[in-house]
Amino acid sequence: MRFANRSVVVTGGGTGIGRGLALAFAAQGADVLVAGRREDRLMQVAAESDKIAAFAGDITDAGVAAAVVSRALERSGRLDVVVNNAGRLLRGSLASTSPSDIQDIFSLHVVGPALVARAAVPELERVSGSIVNVSSIVAHHPSASAAYYGASKLAIEYLTRCWAVELAPQGIRVNAVAPGPTESEALVAAELSAEEIARANQAQLPLGRRGRPDDIAYWVLAFADSAAEWVTGQVVSVDGGAGLTW
Repeated sequence: MRFANRSVVVTGGGTGIGRGLALAFAAQGADVLVAGRREDRLMQVAAESDKIAAFAGDITDAGVAAAVVSRALERSGRLDVVVNNAGRLLRGSLASTSPSDIQDIFSLHVVGPALVARAAVPELERVSGSIVNVSSIVAHHPSASAAYYGASKLAIEYLTRCWAVELAPQGIRVNAVAPGPTESEALVAAELSAEEIARANQAQLPLGRRGRPDDIAYWVLAFADSAAEWVTGQVVSVDGGAGLTW
C-alpha cells in the first residue's frame, strides 16, 4: 500500500492508460480522482473501486482545472500526485489538418496540464508532492502524419524539465513517461484496425507486442513514489524497444 493516505488526480482517467493508472494507484491505497470530458466512462472507472471518484469537465478551462483540484481536496483533505494524462491522437498532413484541430491538440496536451499543475502547486508544495506528465515516443521520432500530436507531446516534455527546475525549491518533483503503442481506445479513434495495429507491433517493436496500461502504470507510480525523492526532470520511454528501431 505505497500510496495509503495519499490523494491522486489522474486526468484523462476514463479509458486506456488513464483507467489503468487510476486502478493501479487505488490498488496501492490512494484516493484517486479521475477527471475527463466523458462522464459515462469516468463513472465506469469509479465503479471499479471505492477508492476512485469521478469529475467530469474540460481541463483546458481554467475554472474546471481549479475545480478538479478543489474536489480532490474536499474528498481527501490533501493532494499528493497529479498525473497529466488527458490526450488524444491526431493524424493529418500540413494541408489537411484544420486550425481548430491544431488548437485543440495543443490546448489538451499543453494548456490543460499547465492549468491543472498551476492550480495544484500550493497543495503539492505543502506535502512535497509530485507531477507526472504523460508524453509519447512520437515526440522523439518525426512523423509526417503525426506532426502536431508529436509537437504537442514534445512541448509537455520541455515543460516537464522547466517545471522540475522551477518547482524544486518548493519540494515538488516533476517527471514524465513517454509510452509507445499501448492498448487504448486512442488507437481505434485514430482509425487503425486491430489487424493493422498487430502487424505494426510485430514488425516494429523488438519485444513483439504493444504495451498494456499496467506497463505504463509501473513507471508512473515509480516516479510518484516518495522513494524517488531524488529524481526530477526526467522522461522515460516505455515503448517495448520501439525507440531503437523507429
